[in-house]
Amino acid sequence: MTSPYRAIFAAPGSRAFSAAGLIGRMPLSMLGIGIVTMISQVTGQYGLAGALSATTALSGAVIGPQVSRLVDRHGQARVLRPAAAVTVLAVAVLLLGVRAGAPHWVFFLGAAGVGATPSLGAMVRARWSVIHRSAPELLHTAYSFESVVDEIVFIVGPILSVGLCTVWFAEAGPLLAAAFLGIGVLLLAAQRGTEPQPHPRTHQGGGSALRAPGMPVLIVVFTGMGAMFGAVEVITLAFADERGHKALASLVLATYALGSCLAGVVFGLAQPRGSARGRFLLGVTLMAVSMIPPLLVGNLVFLAMALFVSGLTIAPTMVTTMSLVERLVPRTRLTEGITWTSTGLAVGVSLGAALAGRVTDAHGASTAFAVPAGAAFLAAAAAGLGYRRLRPAPEREDVHGEYDGEERDAFGALEKHGDVA
Repeated sequence: MTSPYRAIFAAPGSRAFSAAGLIGRMPLSMLGIGIVTMISQVTGQYGLAGALSATTALSGAVIGPQVSRLVDRHGQARVLRPAAAVTVLAVAVLLLGVRAGAPHWVFFLGAAGVGATPSLGAMVRARWSVIHRSAPELLHTAYSFESVVDEIVFIVGPILSVGLCTVWFAEAGPLLAAAFLGIGVLLLAAQRGTEPQPHPRTHQGGGSALRAPGMPVLIVVFTGMGAMFGAVEVITLAFADERGHKALASLVLATYALGSCLAGVVFGLAQPRGSARGRFLLGVTLMAVSMIPPLLVGNLVFLAMALFVSGLTIAPTMVTTMSLVERLVPRTRLTEGITWTSTGLAVGVSLGAALAGRVTDAHGASTAFAVPAGAAFLAAAAAGLGYRRLRPAPEREDVHGEYDGEERDAFGALEKHGDVA
């Protein structure tokens, strides 16, 4: 059962860069919630805390893809170290400002600098893509494994960050997140043997990864998915609070991540059938349908069960998305392409959390579950409308054989008549 996972780690250096990616990805789930907890602990101003968290998310949406674009052009080692240094410095400005009681504009200056955080998940997936380029079945397993790692990060990170902020000192969560980033980047950048070859500007061509026809579709879909995730977190906390068990909210959310984690493990063992874009559309549709039961539950036990089932749809959809990005964008823009999906997710999380908070305040948590359900169905609609644009880049078609049935038939007919070399 575990042989596919053993196979992907048979490549030299794979264990080391995947472990470095796990460490460096911890800030993904620790910084935002850590900043909110820190500010609420020190100032008691949740509005300020939310504004700072939104600033970090929007800053990452602007700066993150540009960092990844530089990585594609100059290589991971040359770009990751200075980008991580900027992030660590920005976190230091924020933490020292909070500790010293500095004006709020200092907080926002630090929060804006956090946007330079490099996407370690994209860096690791780019390395897997190089190693298993000629073996799509192993690349599928590698992407599944990294999706499981993402879920582990989101299970452990918030608990660790909030716990440190509340038990030790207010700035402890963001401080540890910055330390994880620095250590993870240094470990990853030192592993030059598995680093993807950089592609200087003169060899890249084609402009940004956004110019790939299917990328805007994926970004819109991921924004909807992010809104679903952000809304579920806020509403679950309020749902538990309304029933007098606020402390249990983290356990309910953990079942959500656990469902995705288990699905990712199983999905990595299976050999996918059909086209990647077909699997993507199916996954997003099932994700939308799975958000209906939370609208109907009345207690935390049933909410945990409903979210566990919903979580089963997440990892397979994420894995398929990474496979789609790997097919849609030129190889010279792969890191940037993967990062753009994360950017859409981050923007969606901020929007979903903000909207869910307003609806919860006005109508209660149970009604507010209409927000993630609506976001999920909008994502499914965008995937359906953009389905035909999710075709592979020309340079990828011969590698992956990613044709639908009618396209493959047309190709074969042309070949039979001598029109295809």
